[in-house]
Amino acid sequence: MKKLIAVASFTFILLVSCTPKASTSAVGSSTSTAEQIAQGKTIFENSCAKCHKLPDPTSHNPVQWVGIMNSMAPKAKLNDDQHQWVYDYIISMKK
Repeated sequence: MKKLIAVASFTFILLVSCTPKASTSAVGSSTSTAEQIAQGKTIFENSCAKCHKLPDPTSHNPVQWVGIMNSMAPKAKLNDDQHQWVYDYIISMKK
């Protein structure tokens, strides 16, 4: 029983720590304006393509994109706003 509680606690902490940095909104919801999302598209196309082929925004769900963005944004040297705009652009492509 103690192991189950420990695993559940660890999982909860891991999920909470993997949310987008610049947003307190729910995963998969956008907090950016249409102009900021357009900037996110430009950043996505220019910054991400410098190092690798652009991934299909529909290839992952919003939770998976949180992890991807949290690992890739520092490599692309995105600030917190740019990170959020790119995430919001990617998520907007699923609609």
